[in-house]
Amino acid sequence: MKMNRRSFIAAIPAALWQLSAARGAEKQDWLALCEDPARKLFAGKPDLDRILALHPRLTGPPAFDPELIANIVAKLTTKPAVNTGHKFLDLSVKTGLAHIEATFQGDHPKYGVGTYAGKEHDGFPPTIIAAVDALTLWGLIPRAEQLFGYWLDHFVKPDGTIAYYGPSLGEYGQLLTSARRLMQRGGSRDWFAKRRDALDRLARHLQSLIHQNDRVALVSGVPEADERKQTATYFHNNAWIVRGLEDWAALTKIKSPAAELRKLLLDAIHQTWPKDANDWWLSPTVEPAARPQGKITATRVGSYTNYRYWPELLSSRVLPRALAVRVVNARLCSGGQFCGMTRFANHLDDWPLADYLDGLWSLGRKNDFLLSLYGHVAYHQAEGHLTAYEQVTLPPGKKAADYCLPCQLVAARAARVLAR
Repeated sequence: MKMNRRSFIAAIPAALWQLSAARGAEKQDWLALCEDPARKLFAGKPDLDRILALHPRLTGPPAFDPELIANIVAKLTTKPAVNTGHKFLDLSVKTGLAHIEATFQGDHPKYGVGTYAGKEHDGFPPTIIAAVDALTLWGLIPRAEQLFGYWLDHFVKPDGTIAYYGPSLGEYGQLLTSARRLMQRGGSRDWFAKRRDALDRLARHLQSLIHQNDRVALVSGVPEADERKQTATYFHNNAWIVRGLEDWAALTKIKSPAAELRKLLLDAIHQTWPKDANDWWLSPTVEPAARPQGKITATRVGSYTNYRYWPELLSSRVLPRALAVRVVNARLCSGGQFCGMTRFANHLDDWPLADYLDGLWSLGRKNDFLLSLYGHVAYHQAEGHLTAYEQVTLPPGKKAADYCLPCQLVAARAARVLAR
């Protein structure tokens, strides 16, 4: 039987594939592929050392003095100790945690460096959400309390809205979940008592949005800062409103309308998504969204759906298993990833990858989880100093955008489940 080109590429031994990548011979093929060729290389559990040998490593300048980062790493005392079973992954976790201290200016948040060092980016909620999650997962509770407390004091306005130019509705819910995570992982009652008012303002703001004409309804709003003008009824936003309000109710014992909103959300998804389980275009909105032609990243809305809307819908844990599996399968067959990393247009953009990894782990898809985690640490972090840029090229190897902290924290957030 004659082997087609895709099968041939997948069968090339790792060493030869690396040589091909270095020459750029397969660049056009990689951009056109709808299935991740790296998934075909592993019959079972992916191997990090083998993944590290597939392509030329990423090169670029460090975000901070490597000696500064090394000194912070040397002083880290985590609970549990960082021991994932692979020294390179361990170093990626520690390097991520160290970058929190390097990136924040004291307690004041910064998204990143270069173009991302501007004051307009300081209040970006995913920065504090990622930092609090990473710190609390590794037992660094006092620092998480300090940073989260500062953020709540300075970026939650009296009316419960966020002092940032384009917060998504889902980020409000994620902040409430961050508070519950902190408390579940060892946060103090004194901290919660001091910050409850700011958190309550966030919760009241969400409740005011979902109550329309004396009834609960799905909410239309901003899906992500770059797309703040593209308001619509996004599923990931409403899913995180449900999750956030549920977590807030669990913390405060206050009655929540989240159950009613959950039912409305799932009904809307069932009505909107195609009945054909093999159809990969799972619209991110109740309103009609044009289907990308050929692959998910063919359009702007398709790229944002793949890199943020689908992963956040998964990480909300609101979807029943059958729907969550559909989301994962849609990404895998529509050109949504390369070597586990997230495709966006013609490059790779991994800062929201922790959400996708959370979804994979919750579904028990450990091999897919490991491929994405290993691909990220291998090719979204620069060789040597391990700086994680927000975007890198496809094929891998070059920086496409500046460093940002949420991307640097992907390994620290995801690899905690592998700690021994």
